[in-house]
Amino acid sequence: MSVRSELAGPTGPDVDVDTAVAAVREWVAATVPKAWRDAGERGGPRAVRAMRAVAEYQEWYPAFGRSGLVVPAWEVRHGGLGWRRPVASAAEQVLRPYHLPRLNPLGLNLAAPALFAHGTPEQRDRFLGPIARAEEIWCQLFSEPGSGSDLASLATRARRDGDSWVVDGQKVWTTWANRADYAVLLARTDPDVPKHQGITYFLVEMHQPGVEVRPLRHIGGEAEFFEVFLDGARVPDSRRVGEVGAGWTVAQATLRGERQMVSGSGSGGVDRIGGGSASQLVRLARARSAGGLPGGWDDPVTRERIVRLWCEEQVRTWTNQRIRARLAGNLPPGPESSIGKVHGTDLNQRIQAAAADLLGGDAIAWPGSAATPDEYWAGMPAEVRGMLRSRANTIEGGTTEVNKNVIAERVLGLPKEPDPFKGRPWRELPRS
Repeated sequence: MSVRSELAGPTGPDVDVDTAVAAVREWVAATVPKAWRDAGERGGPRAVRAMRAVAEYQEWYPAFGRSGLVVPAWEVRHGGLGWRRPVASAAEQVLRPYHLPRLNPLGLNLAAPALFAHGTPEQRDRFLGPIARAEEIWCQLFSEPGSGSDLASLATRARRDGDSWVVDGQKVWTTWANRADYAVLLARTDPDVPKHQGITYFLVEMHQPGVEVRPLRHIGGEAEFFEVFLDGARVPDSRRVGEVGAGWTVAQATLRGERQMVSGSGSGGVDRIGGGSASQLVRLARARSAGGLPGGWDDPVTRERIVRLWCEEQVRTWTNQRIRARLAGNLPPGPESSIGKVHGTDLNQRIQAAAADLLGGDAIAWPGSAATPDEYWAGMPAEVRGMLRSRANTIEGGTTEVNKNVIAERVLGLPKEPDPFKGRPWRELPRS
C-alpha cells in the first residue's frame, strides 16, 4: 500500500536548500496556527509548550503527517519528500522553534530503521507511510522478566503454523503498549541453536485475540510501561522481517534507534524520558534567591553547579544533533547513539536531582490530600516527579553498563568479555 503525502513543497533529491527552506516557511505560515507561530518566534519551543495543550496538538497533527515534513528524507511513497540529508536538516531547523514533536517516536525510531535495513519492499510500502503520519502507533516487544540486559536469552516462542506463526510468552517494560496498533517482536524460533541464532523478528498486530496488556505503575504515579502476555497470538509470515533465525541482526537496527531515542535533549525521541534542563535550574535558583532562601542564584556554588550542567547539556545537544542529521538523511545511527545514551541519561539524573535540591523542603512534603495514591501523586511537584522518573533513565533503552560494553567492544575495538556458554544451544543455558 503506497500512499502519497500532501507535500509541503517540491520533492526529490534535486531540491536545493534555499528552495526547501522557502517551501517550509510557506507551509508554516499557511498551516501552523498563528498562536503557536507567535509563541515560537517569541520564545522558542519552551514558549510553545507552555501555551499549547497536548490534545490541541494531537488534533492538528494529521496536517503535519500529511506534509511529508515529519520524515523529509524518506521517499514520497513512504510519507516523506525524498530530500537529501542537508536539505532535510535545513528544513528541521526552520521547524524547530515551533516545537512539532513526532507523535509516533517508537514507530519512527524502532520499527522504521529495521524496515529500511531488512524489510521487503512490500513491508516498507505497507507500514512506513502510516508510521510517518502516526496513523498506526507502534511499541516494542523485546524485554522479558528473565531477559533484560541479556536480551538474547529471551524465551518467548514462535512456532510455524502454515503461512503464520503462533506466539506464546511474556514481554515487560513495554512503553505505550496500551496505545499501540503494532509492535516489533523478537521471539525464539529455534531453541536448539546458540541463543543469538535462534531468534526471529516479527511485526505483530496488537489488537487481536491472544494479546493482553497490563499496566505497570511506577514510583511517580504514571503507568507508561506495560507488560504484555502473548497466548496464541498469530503473525503472518509476510510480517517476518529478515530471515528465520536472523532476528538478532535485524534487532540491531532497532536497538541503535532506541539508544538514540532515549539520549535526551535534541535526540528527537520520547519527550518524557528527558525533561530536565539547565534553564529550568536557573529559574528555580532565581526564585529561591527572590524568596530570601539560601542556596539560590546568589550562591556562587549553586551557580557553578548549574553552569557545569549547562555546559554538559550543550555537548549532549550537539551530539544528538549529529544523530538527528544521520536519521534525517535516512542513515542508521552511529556510535553516537550509545555514547549519547550513556552521557545523556546520567546527565538528566543529575539535572533532576539539582532541581529537587533547589526546591528544598517542598521536595520532601507538599500540601494536598494523600487519602488515595492518585491524590498523593497529583499533588507531587513536577520537579520531584521528574527526579523520581529519571531513576529509570540509566536502565531503559539498554542499561548504562550494557551500553558501556557496546562502546568498548564495537567503537573502541576492545576484546569481549569471556562467555563460558558461548556456542551452547539456548535450551542448555541457565535461566533466571
